Amino acid sequence: MSTLSLAVRDSSTMLRRNLLHARRYPSLTLNLLLTPIMLLLLFVYVFGDVMSAGMGGADRSAYLAYLVPGLLLMTIGSTTIGTAVSVANDMNEGIIARFRTMAVHRPSVLVGHVVGSVLQSVASVVLVGAVGAAIGFRPTGATALEWLAAFGLLVVFATALTWIAVGMGLVSPNAEAASNNALPLIFLPLISSTFVPIEQMPGWFQPIAAYQPFTPAIETLRGLLLGTGIGHNGWIALAWCAGLTVLGYVWSTRTFGKDPE
Repeated sequence: MSTLSLAVRDSSTMLRRNLLHARRYPSLTLNLLLTPIMLLLLFVYVFGDVMSAGMGGADRSAYLAYLVPGLLLMTIGSTTIGTAVSVANDMNEGIIARFRTMAVHRPSVLVGHVVGSVLQSVASVVLVGAVGAAIGFRPTGATALEWLAAFGLLVVFATALTWIAVGMGLVSPNAEAASNNALPLIFLPLISSTFVPIEQMPGWFQPIAAYQPFTPAIETLRGLLLGTGIGHNGWIALAWCAGLTVLGYVWSTRTFGKDPE
């Protein structure tokens, strides 16, 4: 078999392995998924009227429309924490050492984790989006092309964060450390434009919210689904995705390629 055929075969095998693990042990994914769902319900039903009034909306439905795109991307960040934990478990339970002694295409182990995590992220986004739709979220006039662009953005953003999470898992001594190392993937959306517009934040805080990967991605997704302006956010979001993907891939493959001491 050619090198490409071996890589595809082994990557498919590793993908099936990771999907089986996710199916047999769903508690971690479900626990991480509850965070954006609880925030969605909390901010809509407890703070929705106040937040909507502060943003010039007539009722909480306006704030719901503003909130959902940000929480969809936050869902991706939450889901990828499970990837960091899963990779750390593999490194510490000896399975990676076993793979090193077998005729397995080495990068396929990481590819299986990445593809499996992206699929779980997409499924989680669909579930959170369904909850949002159930409580009244309605995209306003998004065309088929805009829906396709929104889906593509979610996939590439999930891929970028997953490679970073894989790197975090590889350098973590245990699952608990991996979970702690990956906390920025949940923390960054909290200080982005997920909950309030950047212009309504204190002046000293606005650069912190603006110059990070989540804000341009959120504004791009919001524009695609709600028909608001995107401006330069689309290109900035894609640049962040490309940069994080390359950084995570190089970091992960170099770390994984080092022989254990």
